[in-house]
Amino acid sequence: MDQSSLKAKTIVGLEIHVQLATRTKLFCGCAVEFGAPPNTHVCPVCLGHPGVLPVLNRRALEYAIRAGLALGCSVADFTKWDRKGYYYPDLPKNYQISQYDLPLATEGRFEFPVGPELKKVRIRRAHLEEDAGKNLHDLPECTLVDLNRTGTPLLEIVTEPDIHSAHEAYAFCTELQQLMVYIGVSEGVMQKGQMRFEPNINVAIEFDGKEYRTPIAEVKNLNSFRAVRGAIAYEEERQIQAWLADNDYQLGRRPNENRGWLDEKNITEFQRIKEEAQDYRYFPDPDLVPVLINEAMLEDIRKSLPELPITRRRRLTEQLGLSPKDAATIVSDRATADLFDEVIAAGAPPDFAARQFVNIWLKLANERRVAVAELGVTPARLAGLASIVRAGSVSSTAADRIAGAMLKRPESPEQLAKEMNLLQIQDRELTAAWVDQVFVAQQAAVEEARTNPRKSKAIAGFLRGQVMRLSEGKADPRLVGRLIDERLTGQEGT
Repeated sequence: MDQSSLKAKTIVGLEIHVQLATRTKLFCGCAVEFGAPPNTHVCPVCLGHPGVLPVLNRRALEYAIRAGLALGCSVADFTKWDRKGYYYPDLPKNYQISQYDLPLATEGRFEFPVGPELKKVRIRRAHLEEDAGKNLHDLPECTLVDLNRTGTPLLEIVTEPDIHSAHEAYAFCTELQQLMVYIGVSEGVMQKGQMRFEPNINVAIEFDGKEYRTPIAEVKNLNSFRAVRGAIAYEEERQIQAWLADNDYQLGRRPNENRGWLDEKNITEFQRIKEEAQDYRYFPDPDLVPVLINEAMLEDIRKSLPELPITRRRRLTEQLGLSPKDAATIVSDRATADLFDEVIAAGAPPDFAARQFVNIWLKLANERRVAVAELGVTPARLAGLASIVRAGSVSSTAADRIAGAMLKRPESPEQLAKEMNLLQIQDRELTAAWVDQVFVAQQAAVEEARTNPRKSKAIAGFLRGQVMRLSEGKADPRLVGRLIDERLTGQEGT
């Protein structure tokens, strides 16, 4: 077969399980605690003992509504619970309490950046359900079962098949995780299984004037963004090759299947034929009453939502003039972004404040393994440091040293600059002497700057850095730059 005329388009829809950040399970009072000794947070309700009755966790419902609103969904005023019938050792009731035909939220949309562009994905539904336990295969002769996770509240988000590459899926997943953490409904820690992704993947192949679609493969329980990207990329190629080997490998002619991801081999492997809705034998749960949601409840939750990350990034770039990269860095943590807004409100110049957040305060916070908001520096003092740098009172180099002192001492940035002898010197003669010393020490660089115009700008920047180091950050970088340019061009004193 001549493959040169073959065109392939990847089609991906995602199912995402988000563990909600409640202290207790969805239908009982057992604690939700990662890493607890096996089977220590269980009770007759989550173990499915006869005669027990589940009781809905209101906080989980509120979190689910909050997420639905953030995803632009319509939230139902009437929703109910259904039993999804299947048995695995980690779900001892023989069914899962979920939602089928009347989900909590439907018809949403989610925007996320893919490089410089914005991509939109439609959200088909978001519904509440309980998690299963965990099978452990640590012993060769048996399977161990830990039921601590059984009954943990999950929000399942289902997208339409609007994603068309592994790269897009990676961007979607990272942005969705940030949103769930940002609005406070989940901790979103991938290593704890608090977000799990299940991409449904097939390929539309255009060949010889016809379109063929491969069967859908659902890759189960991916708990890293890298795994999502790798599984989709692998399935793209596997399905194309399967179709080339057998043109009967088509949607409707071959069954859809569930596959697992082997991280150490970067491949998927067949698990079982994919179940359809009728296989689960859904029916309304007789032990749980339907949920009625009124407009007052919706409005209270809607008002409690913070400014969403994508909106906040847009505001920081369009209204405050931040670069997209700086805006994304600041917005990545909600507490840091909140603090940044307070610093701007305190009078800081946005561009200088942003550079200090990214280059100074985040560095100090990372060294201490905390968020910037946890460093204990008030917005007024943060604004003060940005303001004195803009005014030219201290250099950016000196600001780094002052920031370190601000973590230990309560004085204002201006007072610290004075005490640390870091106020910038505007004395032209003294600055010229520093420039002369650097020119003597860097004669080769000076000569190359004068004889090679293509490198003169970069070398001038290097020389300016040397002067700032020699002056211990006290020289005015703008004056230094002028003096260097004058000497390189032979225009001293003009």
